[in-house]
Amino acid sequence: MDKDISTQHIGRVGSLAGRTALVAGATRGAGRALAVELGRAGATVYVTGRTTRKHASEVGRITETIEETAELVTAAGGTGIAVPTDHLDADRVRALVERIDREQERLDILVNDLWGGEHLLVDSVFGKKSWETPLADGLRILELGVRSHVITAALALPLLIRSDAPLHVEVTDGTAVSNRRYRENLYYDLAKNAPIRIAFGLGEELAEYGGTAVAVTPGFLRSEQMLTHFGVTEENWRDAVAQEPDFAIAESPYYLARAVAALAADPDRAVRWNGKSTSSAELARTYGVRDVDGSQPDAWGYFEDVRYGGKDGSPDDYR
Repeated sequence: MDKDISTQHIGRVGSLAGRTALVAGATRGAGRALAVELGRAGATVYVTGRTTRKHASEVGRITETIEETAELVTAAGGTGIAVPTDHLDADRVRALVERIDREQERLDILVNDLWGGEHLLVDSVFGKKSWETPLADGLRILELGVRSHVITAALALPLLIRSDAPLHVEVTDGTAVSNRRYRENLYYDLAKNAPIRIAFGLGEELAEYGGTAVAVTPGFLRSEQMLTHFGVTEENWRDAVAQEPDFAIAESPYYLARAVAALAADPDRAVRWNGKSTSSAELARTYGVRDVDGSQPDAWGYFEDVRYGGKDGSPDDYR
């Protein structure tokens, strides 16, 4: 799918020509798609991550790399620049920001999509009380999902606020509304609620610079790892519905990415979104964006109404 993305349903995405973006955590999934769609809108996009063609991160996947992401950005019409970066290493993040300043003299969009903790969830999080989670694994989840975001924001914001319209995007799992419910395990709950508060706090701080900070979440994401988990591809993903009925509400990474690209080009984005938490579905409705198959899935609406609310309905009713 990455090399042949349908652009039929992109919606109202304005031009980002002349803008510079940093997508931190762009190896795969939503981060990769976000980088590609920002590039498609004309931006120069620095893409970072820990998996390169020469080195794999602790996630253990070698099938996606930041070099490939950068190439996809360029192929889409932007300029993709891959910079291997561990965002828990402050010195490397500082060097990354200095490079962007030196080469572009600006940073307009910062997307914090850092995570990489999926490998810890099955054995250490799901179905376990917090005290049953190995402490080292729990703390690693907080490093990957919170500390990396804080380090990146702290070091990149001095450059970002020099933009005439700075945009800071925090990518997480769940909205403020959906995450009022406990997210399975203390460590995971903290990791996925923290970006929402980061966006809220930075919204307060960026307001005087005309900036926007917003937390965004995909729904049930058909990431490369999720497709592998179910033994399907993007082309036959519906075959996995037999294993997991809720997968019928799944969305491609490009759904959120198209919506965020539209938000980035919106001159009224600060009024609409600053300090808020939103979802791919809400953004899609606002900007007329559709997924690659032409649908507008609303996974969080489906879970809220049907799974938790007891309302009659099926995933098809929320597409």
